[in-house]
Amino acid sequence: MDSGFIKAESVRLLSAKSTTHTGLAPIVSTHTRVLVLGSFPGVASLAAQQYYAHPRNQFWPLLAALWPQHLQPGAQDYAGRCDWLLARGLGLWDVYAACERKGSLDSAIRCGLINDFAALVVRCPHLIGFAHNGGESARHAAAAQAAWAGTGTSTNANANANANANASEIPAPTSYRLPSTSPAHAAMTFEVKCHAWRAVMSAHGLL
Repeated sequence: MDSGFIKAESVRLLSAKSTTHTGLAPIVSTHTRVLVLGSFPGVASLAAQQYYAHPRNQFWPLLAALWPQHLQPGAQDYAGRCDWLLARGLGLWDVYAACERKGSLDSAIRCGLINDFAALVVRCPHLIGFAHNGGESARHAAAAQAAWAGTGTSTNANANANANANASEIPAPTSYRLPSTSPAHAAMTFEVKCHAWRAVMSAHGLL
């Protein structure tokens, strides 16, 4: 089977020889200014139905380090963590809506279906930045920005019409490739990762 990436709205049968996974819904609000985009949830996150659930992933500790004055809820309070994140002006999603994959590595992703970014134009009117958590996510920066340029498509005709209408009025968010918080990306220290993430959050007035 061709392992090329296709749009989420495309009709295609996925191989029965690999495990097909469906991603998580976006965590966003009308106040979201920077959307953190991962690639696709790992095994631990899919099992828990929570973003960045692997205990060695540095995502939640990194955010806690950026906002030490705002106490982040513990891992046992995922709903509280999501509310805390939204209160900081952030949002969470992934570039893939579904894919075939064995294990958790990005290199194992096959037949990835790109999420419908056009739908976020209406849901996140103040969005000004895409923070790509790692290289695999950043590979699809153009697809995310295309929604704001009016070239993205939606599975819902009405939603797409509204998104395209708003796209002419809202400038495309700036895209950033940030160091991955994955435990597989251990070559960079936590401090260096924090510095890169802090620069993006500061640039958009979140710190």
